[in-house]
Amino acid sequence: MKRDFLRLWDFSATEIEEIIKRAIQMKESGPSGECPLIGKSVGLLFEKPSTRTRISFEVGIYQLGAQPVYMTPQEIQIGRGETIPDTARVLSRYLDAVVIRTFSHELLEEFSEYASIPVINGLSDTHHPCQALADLMTIQEKKGRLKGIRLAYVGDGNNVANSLIEAAGRMGLILTVACPEGYEPAPEIVEEVRQAGGDIVILSDPREACGGADVIYTDVWVSMGEEEFGEKKRERFRPYQVNSALLGCAGEGVVVMHCLPAHRGEEITDEVMDGKESVVFDQAENRLHSQKALLEFLLAR
Repeated sequence: MKRDFLRLWDFSATEIEEIIKRAIQMKESGPSGECPLIGKSVGLLFEKPSTRTRISFEVGIYQLGAQPVYMTPQEIQIGRGETIPDTARVLSRYLDAVVIRTFSHELLEEFSEYASIPVINGLSDTHHPCQALADLMTIQEKKGRLKGIRLAYVGDGNNVANSLIEAAGRMGLILTVACPEGYEPAPEIVEEVRQAGGDIVILSDPREACGGADVIYTDVWVSMGEEEFGEKKRERFRPYQVNSALLGCAGEGVVVMHCLPAHRGEEITDEVMDGKESVVFDQAENRLHSQKALLEFLLAR
């Protein structure tokens, strides 16, 4: 039976542990010449532009022996009115899996319903599970464990925050989210994870959130599609900048994460982004390894 990866919550803790362990092995060994996906084709259907998601998937698919097939809606018939169900059925006849980067999570769910191949969420308006998978890998590498790690997320309660909430709930991290009132993560996701035993706290004070943190994480204040609200949001979020003063609230050995792209001087300062606490570029590299392990998990078992 096919498996999809639309939310991190779709996978069990045991499955996530398996993928992370395999990703670390792949990173340590480097491209080995093994091609577990030889002869397969993986579609990349992107409504939104991308650096890390597109390139890490294209390179990873190639290193696994498969062929990446990049598409935008304007290059296929979705852009001229073909329905999502029809597109899903047709692409399932050609491809072995498809990665979709879209504005609407509902589009992903509809595509998955009609596709007979695995569907991977490369980003949607409410979830970014591939990013969270790489984040978990990075924390495991830097801290040697996941369970009990104190993670502070500072900024907009966006798709990245939602997926981090699910990641924390699955893997036993202690997550505190600090954001302005009205910009909290999706309450239904918070409640679902809490009901399953997740240790999730939502605050408005970033200094309180970062108290004793092992990891501080931030993201852009203005996401793609929100540009018209940009200046208003920037003004509201200025107290949530990750800077040296905020790092001073954290625990000894704190590391700083950012999913990129970063708007330097807004949500994070150059001093922190380029400082010794930053693991931002290791985190970006881990998109490649964690997604390779995910593809192998979905297509080569």
